Amino acid sequence: MVNFFKRLIEFLYPPLCPVCGEFVGMHGNLCAKCWSEFNWISNPKCYKCGYPFPADLDLGLKPLCPHCAAGECDLDFIRSACVYDDVSKNIMLPFKHASCLKYQTLMSNAMINSLRDLNLDIDVVLPVPLAYKRLFKRGYNQATLLARPIAKYFNAVLDVDSISRKYRHDMGHKSAKQRRENVHGVFDVLNTKNISGKKILLVDDVMTSGATFYELNRVLRRAGASAVYAVSFCRVVHAI
Repeated sequence: MVNFFKRLIEFLYPPLCPVCGEFVGMHGNLCAKCWSEFNWISNPKCYKCGYPFPADLDLGLKPLCPHCAAGECDLDFIRSACVYDDVSKNIMLPFKHASCLKYQTLMSNAMINSLRDLNLDIDVVLPVPLAYKRLFKRGYNQATLLARPIAKYFNAVLDVDSISRKYRHDMGHKSAKQRRENVHGVFDVLNTKNISGKKILLVDDVMTSGATFYELNRVLRRAGASAVYAVSFCRVVHAI
């Protein structure tokens, strides 16, 4: 009976590429053409923060970017599915600001794939929280939508209640230093019991400078988190 209804739904709502509308094998999948247009992050990349290196470099099994080699990344690991560019932003921005939720599955699946090389044991999946003013205006937290299937994949708790965020003005067009200053002190732990001793995966749609992840890591470590990882759909890549 379940298979009958599944086939009926697929007949009425056939799986289409969410970008171009071509028929695909499963709901949420990209067609081959659209898939090839993304700048997916694969090896070689920084083993700790996932920064992509030029494809023709042989840097060994666990290479580190200059920032991580200098000890500037306090998180255990960071991964992103793809580079932020004209292709990925045409997915991420409508999903984030215009309720284009048809992109949710492909984004979450891509983020899960980006984490497979780490074989992580995760207790809590924590979407980066929005301030109530911004959440009320937008109507949803895009990070929470992305985090739900990720939590299910890792059989982890989805926690949307233990961390609150104060409202600050948007960080667009700010330098890395300004972003760090803008986000410093915006997060508060509301329930230490849900954080202490836990291995936590932070989830967000885009990583620009990493300031949000770094500040959350600082707050979570003070609350007793035993490990903090982070994943985003796309990341801004600057020359290093």
